Amino acid sequence: MSAGFGRTLERFGLRRSAGRTGICFDNAMAESFFGTLKNERVSRVTYLNREAARQDITRYFEFWYNCKRLHLAVDYRSPREFHAESEKLRIFA
Repeated sequence: MSAGFGRTLERFGLRRSAGRTGICFDNAMAESFFGTLKNERVSRVTYLNREAARQDITRYFEFWYNCKRLHLAVDYRSPREFHAESEKLRIFA
């Protein structure tokens, strides 16, 4: 991280998400997500333009990734199932 950027963070009372270059833990989930998106969808389709890509990737999220794809991190449930269960627990707590 540049020294100037670090000073700017300090001036605004913000803290860094990771201490130094080479610390991958703060973006590991994002890297995993984008790897999955690339492997499961984007690399398998040829898009005619940016809008076609946007629409296809949105459909992938809404109808596959969030609804049907099972995720190890949430005990092999879809994000939508996990969210619904979390909401039920929150309501009854």
